[in-house]
Amino acid sequence: MGALRRRLTRAGLPGLLVTHLPDIRYLCGFTGSSAALAVTRRNARLFTDGRYTSQANEEVRAAHVQIVTGPAAVSAGQWLAAQPGVTMAGFEPARTTVAELARWKSELPSGLRRGFFQAVPAPFVEMLRAVKDEAELELMAQAALTGCKLFDRILTLLQPGIEEIEIAAELEHQARLLGAEGMSFETIVASGLRSAMPHGRATIAPLPRRGFVTLDFGIIHKGYCSDMTRTVFLGKPKPEERKAYGAVLEAQETAVSAVAAGVSCAEVDEAARGVLRREGLAEAFTHSTGHGVGLEIHEPPRVGAGQATHLAPGMVITIEPGIYLAGKFGIRIEDMVAVTRSGGQVLTAAPKTLIEL
Repeated sequence: MGALRRRLTRAGLPGLLVTHLPDIRYLCGFTGSSAALAVTRRNARLFTDGRYTSQANEEVRAAHVQIVTGPAAVSAGQWLAAQPGVTMAGFEPARTTVAELARWKSELPSGLRRGFFQAVPAPFVEMLRAVKDEAELELMAQAALTGCKLFDRILTLLQPGIEEIEIAAELEHQARLLGAEGMSFETIVASGLRSAMPHGRATIAPLPRRGFVTLDFGIIHKGYCSDMTRTVFLGKPKPEERKAYGAVLEAQETAVSAVAAGVSCAEVDEAARGVLRREGLAEAFTHSTGHGVGLEIHEPPRVGAGQATHLAPGMVITIEPGIYLAGKFGIRIEDMVAVTRSGGQVLTAAPKTLIEL
């Protein structure tokens, strides 16, 4: 909370209304599904409803808890407006609908409705979350390790004829058995021609007798997400397929090697893209190289072309170049990488050499 208050002071904001639940969890520890957090330079108060009375009192740190019967954000806004010296309060427009803002304003004294709520120009809390402390990094390392264990288990089930959804279901079942709170996102299992779909969610399609199978999945461990992708081959790959896999692997490892404190996200992206460009596959790489991971599966920074953000120690990003050749096949390889002062530490240490089953 101290870092947030320093940002408020620098921005000249006496107060902030926080409504995005991952931000609230980060700031005060509350994990419920309905809440708002009001923060001033001296105080903080969490507003939630009666369903969470016990939970809030057990979880919340660095803020007082107030149980309300109406919308939490409305009460939080009213509390901010009543604090001495709080003449205005920031809110994040990307997390706020027009209807919500109108409701907040309508519940304030008439003299404050026009200018009390001010949109902040950049996300306040999200940028703080981008740099993880040691405790967060340990949780993310554990989440990544669980993902690697899942990959090892699921390899034994991959065989022609099994439906993609069966693989996804078993992967998610095994994740629960290993202690995961849930999955970070809908599991991707894309095989054969469907591997050319970057977000090929699992379907009833059976795994082919020969071809690539892309597995993209992640788990949640104590609120923190993991994310990894491995592409394996059923049968014996043709020279073209083996060469393409080698190109993606080189691009991925080159980008991982480029990760270091002070390096721009655009430079890391170019490290991967340059390899695929040399191999004549640049046009088949249709997305950015990676993204931040933490309490949400997609967080800042974005690792892509033109992204000027410089990596800092404590950031955790994905490196996931891929190629997608419609009507033929697709390949993606993804690791989670923690930025350190001396480079990058790969958290998802599952094998990346081409596995043939």
